[in-house]
Amino acid sequence: MNSSSRFGLIGNPVKGSGSPALFARAYGGRWPYDLIEGACFEASWERFLSGYRAINITAPFKEPAFLRVQSEGILAPECEAIGAINIAVKAPEGIRGFNSDYLGVKALLSGKGYGPGSIAVVAGFGGAGKAAAAAARSLGMDVVVCNRSRKADGIRPLEDLPALCGICDILICTLPTAVPQLEGLHFPAILEADYRNPRLEHAADNYIPGTEWLLEQARTGYALMTGETPFGL
Repeated sequence: MNSSSRFGLIGNPVKGSGSPALFARAYGGRWPYDLIEGACFEASWERFLSGYRAINITAPFKEPAFLRVQSEGILAPECEAIGAINIAVKAPEGIRGFNSDYLGVKALLSGKGYGPGSIAVVAGFGGAGKAAAAAARSLGMDVVVCNRSRKADGIRPLEDLPALCGICDILICTLPTAVPQLEGLHFPAILEADYRNPRLEHAADNYIPGTEWLLEQARTGYALMTGETPFGL
């Protein structure tokens, strides 16, 4: 099959990923979508270059892919702030890198009316947290980041969450495990990134599940990969 009509996901592990089904739903099964599993980034990247039009990228390859495209291709502006990409697309001018974590949360927040004057607290500062913080800032929101470890200036400890609860408009929780510091707190709104094991649906007046973020990622990201707007999402 011609590489111009093939898409896939690189990472390790990717077995059991729901991406093939989501991609098939997006375009009615028009194009194949493969799981390209492997522990070696270089080997997985070579498979992309030799046989695929565009790929999604998951852990642990988001940062290596960012560095590769930074040195040899073209990065979307937000990727520099995040330090990671999760989409790579072949283009006439070279490999283009995008971050649909950023694009998805930006579309979601904008669609729900958040913007200048709104305050977001982001819990967690891994890849999803960095993307969420960058997206909120791009909308003119004031952003406070809390994390278990404080490896960057301006990061506050999770112990500050109770104090921040009363001043923020939305909590964006990207931490993959339970957060004891959130127990008993109630927020005006919560966007919870974890769609497989949601824990915070009862802690907000307006709860936005991770499935909404996932679908916005797919809508924005798949359009970049294929050049066509998904019609099945």
